Amino acid sequence: MKIEQLFKNNKEWIQKHMKDDPDFFENLAKKQTPEFLYIGCSDSRVTAEELMGLRPGEVFVHRNIANLVPNNDLNSMSVINYAVNHLKVKHIIVCGHYGCGGIAAAMQQSDLGLLNPWLRNIRDVYRLHFKELEAIPNEEARNRRLVELNVQEQCINIIKMAEIQQANLERKLVVYGWVFDLKTGELKDLKIDFDAILQRITTVYNIIK
Repeated sequence: MKIEQLFKNNKEWIQKHMKDDPDFFENLAKKQTPEFLYIGCSDSRVTAEELMGLRPGEVFVHRNIANLVPNNDLNSMSVINYAVNHLKVKHIIVCGHYGCGGIAAAMQQSDLGLLNPWLRNIRDVYRLHFKELEAIPNEEARNRRLVELNVQEQCINIIKMAEIQQANLERKLVVYGWVFDLKTGELKDLKIDFDAILQRITTVYNIIK
């Protein structure tokens, strides 16, 4: 596909929205008030708004390789801070996907250069759940489970944050863990118990008095 096609697509996109709603772009230019923060993978096959059926302005999006939320990553920390403290989102979604290249790369016993420190976060998840994962004989099934556990651990990393603990005291803010199945197009809710995790980990990570 040539670059020129992208500009053509843009004009068609504008015309479509103007036909459906003549005030679409005037309203879009106003202050954003999304209720959702979506943290997903950078994989080109996994969109945010499209898979949830949302329109521009309805979800604040952050994407990176393997949908990670490392505690020392200023990028993801800044996104969460802005979404929670300024946009006042009500829901935070961490969404992984089966067949994730980042998960597969982390399982390689090879030097991947600059990717090493980033993928180490996934390997740490494997270490935390080593017994469960090693008990799964099938490699594909093991990787699928690691995708789920990775989402779970990223949700826990978010719950550790002061912004989240403070927001939960002031208003109801919930963190969700989802997985997108590329083969079916379905979203799977991992049913992470936000309140139970918050209560359990605040004995160590509580920083709000």
